[in-house]
Amino acid sequence: MGFLLLLVLCAFTGPVFGDNKPKICTELRQFYSSKGFSPNGVPSTELSGEHLGVCPQSYTCCTTGMEENLLNLSRRELETQVKESGRTLQASISGQYKSFDEYFLQLLNRSEGSLQSSFQTGFGPLYSQVAKGFQDLYSDLRRYYRGTKVNLEEALNEFWARLLERLFKALNPQYSIGEEYLECVAKQSETLKPFGDTPKELKTKLMRAVIAARTFLQGLVTSGEALRKVSQVSLSTECVRAVMKMTYCPHCNGVAFAKPCSNYCKNVMKGCLANQADLDSEWRNLADTMLQVVDKLSRPYSVDSVILSLPKRVAEAILYMQDNLNTFNDKVFQACGSPVLSSIPENQIKRGRNAAEEVSSTPGFHLEKVLSDVSRMLRDVMQYWILLPSKLCVDRESGPSEVDTCWNGIKVNRYLPEVMGDGLANQINNPEVETDITKPDMTVRKQIMQLKIMINRLKYAINGNDVDFQDSSDDISGSGSGMCPEDQCPHNPRLAVPNADRPKVYAYPSENKKVVNGRSSQNLPCISLYLLSLVTVLLRR
Repeated sequence: MGFLLLLVLCAFTGPVFGDNKPKICTELRQFYSSKGFSPNGVPSTELSGEHLGVCPQSYTCCTTGMEENLLNLSRRELETQVKESGRTLQASISGQYKSFDEYFLQLLNRSEGSLQSSFQTGFGPLYSQVAKGFQDLYSDLRRYYRGTKVNLEEALNEFWARLLERLFKALNPQYSIGEEYLECVAKQSETLKPFGDTPKELKTKLMRAVIAARTFLQGLVTSGEALRKVSQVSLSTECVRAVMKMTYCPHCNGVAFAKPCSNYCKNVMKGCLANQADLDSEWRNLADTMLQVVDKLSRPYSVDSVILSLPKRVAEAILYMQDNLNTFNDKVFQACGSPVLSSIPENQIKRGRNAAEEVSSTPGFHLEKVLSDVSRMLRDVMQYWILLPSKLCVDRESGPSEVDTCWNGIKVNRYLPEVMGDGLANQINNPEVETDITKPDMTVRKQIMQLKIMINRLKYAINGNDVDFQDSSDDISGSGSGMCPEDQCPHNPRLAVPNADRPKVYAYPSENKKVVNGRSSQNLPCISLYLLSLVTVLLRR
């Protein structure tokens, strides 16, 4: 009777023989094939999972070769996602670059065209004698804006010096004036101010506008380059394993319906993109500083009003010299001596007139549109690097209603660990991705330095100071750990945690080995009782 009772208990404590049949792998075969792999290597029914190196070692339809293929696929897919996200933003930055560049060059073209037409109308024969100086001025402005090594202040000083020489000769045709005499005239210009205060005032406004425009354009180039290079940083082996475990282990373990838990996905992505997130501080500083430059381009002297008013201001300066020519001549003759009278005196040039009045009042609606668009873009991208992990999880993670039925990396259940902070240093206790925080990625560190250099250049430009643009390779010296900024390299030995001793935080105790034996050993208590009862009966006999 006792023997029969034990058999009945066994029936209730373990499944009936036949319920433990391995599942068929048809669903995984179809999924694996859809990813571009041959289905020939997929087993027909589940295997015991001791061979798995990444996924929980429960019964599985994945072989070692399949797991390796899915690892490689995980790397390709995530690297493609990061690059594509970067390319989208690069396209936006490139679009803003093109819009601003085209607008500024149009400003210079309109200004130069207006000067030519208004000077030909207002100054007649005099224009042909000074036209070369105007052409050189606009050529220097374009070259400087394009990043050529042109000293803008010297170029403007040279323009006024050459203009003075040509005008002095043209307005004094009765004298024979040689190069030596013109050198003496040039030396008196600073104290005599033949053009009034226009050269000084115009130089200040023009330099501020063009320096800000050039530096702003260079800031867009630098941000685009940093984005491109950092988006191509290779993923670590630990990251790839974590991504594969999150993405494809549910399929291998027969729970393909379960999406990764939201916080689980964020921890994986934050661990994978820890180095990239360290770009955040300088990236935001760059965007913020560029917004300050945008403000300078729009006020108090907007870049379009300064460039378009150039013909009017130059005309004013020439008229000032014509109106005060006798006084200027008297002072020059006192300092340099009276020039020799020409044997063939030419006709005196009549006073010109300023025909460029309408240029200065040209509305700047287009400028407002260009600057508004670029400002909006800069504000939108400020948090790009720290929002990237969440962005990459949008199409992967489970929804709010699935917190108890999502994949947590071990099984379908709630995910308990907290979400890690952003950046390399905050990954020391990331439960999903092992990260050596003492070894920052050098590509990212170099781009951080490039951003800092660009920020300093922009700050100089905000104050109207010229900056010497070098090739970016000249800005960074050294290699290896020497390129890591002092405030970003962890030097504290207490933070240098070796991988082997690194603390791990799991949502649940590891069940890998336990689950492997689950189906084969779950009836052991009943078998033991059966054998014990059988021995007892035999002994009684």
